[in-house]
Order: sequence, then C-alpha cells, then structure tokens
Amino acid sequence: MTDLIRSERQRISTRSGWVVVAAAFTMMFVGLGQTYSFPSFFQEFQREFGAPRAAVSWAFGICGAIYFSLGALSGMLADKHGARPVIMAGVALLVAGLLVVARAESLSAVYLGFGIVFGAGVGFSYVPAIGAVQRWFVLKRGLASGIAATGPALGSLVHPKIAEALIEDLGWRGAYLTLALATGAIGLVAACFVDNSPEKRGFLPDGGDAGLSRASHAELPGWTIRNALLSRPFFVLYVATVLICLGLFVPFVHLANSAQDIGFDRSAALTLVSLIGVGSIVGRFFIGSIADRMGRKRGQAIMFSGIGVMLIWWIFANSFYELSFFALMFGAFFGGYIALSASLLVDYFGPRNSSAIIGLSYTGAGIGSLLGPPLAGYAFDTTGSYTLPIVVAALCALTASGLLMTLPNPSGVAGAR
Repeated sequence: MTDLIRSERQRISTRSGWVVVAAAFTMMFVGLGQTYSFPSFFQEFQREFGAPRAAVSWAFGICGAIYFSLGALSGMLADKHGARPVIMAGVALLVAGLLVVARAESLSAVYLGFGIVFGAGVGFSYVPAIGAVQRWFVLKRGLASGIAATGPALGSLVHPKIAEALIEDLGWRGAYLTLALATGAIGLVAACFVDNSPEKRGFLPDGGDAGLSRASHAELPGWTIRNALLSRPFFVLYVATVLICLGLFVPFVHLANSAQDIGFDRSAALTLVSLIGVGSIVGRFFIGSIADRMGRKRGQAIMFSGIGVMLIWWIFANSFYELSFFALMFGAFFGGYIALSASLLVDYFGPRNSSAIIGLSYTGAGIGSLLGPPLAGYAFDTTGSYTLPIVVAALCALTASGLLMTLPNPSGVAGAR
C-alpha cells in the first residue's frame, strides 16, 4: 500500500511540474510575447505623433529596461511570498498599460503606458513564471525551460499578425483595447496554476516525492544572493548579457522598417518579424533539450556566436528569401539563448534563490534592451542606414560568446554557499 501511495504521489508530482510549465508558457505568451506586436504599431505611432524612428523606438527600449530591471524585485518577492500573487499583480499592470496606450494623446503617454506600466507588468510576471519552472526540474531543466520559454516565441509569431488584423478592423486604439481585455482574461487564469514551491507540497524536482514532510526555502541547495553577486561567474554572465542584448531586440523593432525601406510592403515586412517567432519556437523547444546533454554553458556560447553571425548576414540580405533565412536563424539562436539563460544561472548558483538571482541577472538585459533599439533608430535617422549599429551588435555578441567560454563548467562551481 505504501508503494502504491508513493507511486501515485510521484505521478502527481510529475504532472504538477508540467502543469507549471504550461501555466508559465501561457503567462509569458500573453505578457512578454505581446511586446513583439510593437512593430505592428510602429508606423501608426509615427503617423499619429509625427515622430522619428529613434523617438518611437524609446517606447520599446523603456519597456525592455523596465521589465528586465523589475525582474530582480519580482524574483525576490516570488521567492519570499510565492509566484502566484506576484504574477497576478503583473497581469493587472499589463492590462492597465495597454489601456493607457489605447487612450494616448502623445508619445509621452505611450512611453508611460507601454514603456513603464506594461513593462512593469511583464517584469512582475516573466521572472516569477520562469523561475517557478526551475524549481520543478533538474535533469530536464533545459527542456522544461525551453517549453515554457516557447510562450513568448509563439507570441512573437502570432501577435504581430493579430495586431495587424486588429488595426485594420478597429484602428490602433481599438486594437490595444481588445488586447487589454484578452490579456486580463487569459493571464489571470494562467497565474492561478503557477506554483514555485514543490517542497511545500511534499514533492521534489523531476517527479520526486518527499512524503508528507515540507522542505523549507532555506533547506534548498544553492548560493546566497550576496555570494552569487560577488562571484566571478555572475559577473561574467552579467557582462555577457549586457553585450548580447545590445543587439538582440534591434530586429524586433527595426527589421520590418528596414524591409520596407528596400521595397517590401507592410504585410511582407511584418511576416519577417513573425518568422523570427517561428525560428524562436524551434530554438526554445529543441535547443534546451540538446543542451541538457552537451552542456548548457557550451550551448549558450554557440547561441551567442550564432546571433553575431546572423546579424552580419542581415547587412547583406536584400531578397525576401535572404531576409527570411535571417529571421528564421536569428530567431532560432535567440530562442535558444532565452531557453538556456535561466537554467544556466540555476546550474551555477542552485535553486534556493533562483528567482532573485535570475531577476538580478536580467537587469543586464534591461541595459542592453534600453540602449539597443533607440540607438539603432538614431543611427538610421542620422545616416539613413542600419549598418553601423548592426555591426556593433554583432561584435558585442561574439565578444559575449568568448567571455562565456572563460568560465569553468557549472558542476565545478555550484553548491550551497
């Protein structure tokens, strides 16, 4: 009888872990995934407010900086109070931000609604969701993270086209209002199923069962936040994150514009952005599982190098097929990076303070995303070309790859400290 009970609890534990993955997937689809609809609204904002590309790009840059920076706070709150209430607060902010944009009468209001309020909503939902997944898996952590992180990848595939259709039928203000209502309905349901504490339910990662005991947060293995922040691995990973993110979001904001500059219509240009989403889904879903076997540090370095190479390809791509190849491959490497980033941090520093450490690391991504798209827009406004910022972004990506390879493997670093 005891064996039957334990077997049943192990099945429940396994099922519960994958339910958390599904909930995190859904939450990130409606939150972070929706940021990638921004290119669909880019020219609408330019026409409405008479703004140059650099000025419009700041809305996306501010959004990225806010949600990556707030990940540090939301991660700590999730570790202390649980992921669910933090994510629900994030959903409320997502809806509020979209409603502010829908009523915007100036570009400053777009900065407030999309950049600050919506960005805060992503910050309070993304890190707690992806951090919760890390707690439920060890052996299949890369696969589980990759599946969960496919949420925003699917968002980057479908949201631009959904937004395009809504704009045609309802105008850009009506489109944002509709997106706000859908975000609230789907996001709140998904938040109810995110649980970042298997130990409190008597479960262990990978379908394990701890019986009726309840492990405390302090008993989880891993580094303290202070020791992690003062370590060389965290420093190197942080610098690499800043470097890679300087160019990581430039295609999401400017690929459609650059395609229209060389003669493609708006629908074809937005299709290219959606193709990044297709590649990203492949990268997030498959690369995490492959990296579980080959080593996540090595896998991440390959992702960084691939991003750098594809950015160089973008400079010379002129036909739709060449740009489509760029979008698909860049998306695959981008998706692989996202799938591995949280898991790699947990590999080095353990699960005890996973959400907080992930959030603190993501502030580096905030710096890169704040500067990259607006500076690329400024370069175009002043020179009429995206070549210089793309070259700089590619060099930064290759440098990040080299930095990562200077670290020892996680197995020689991680431990309870």
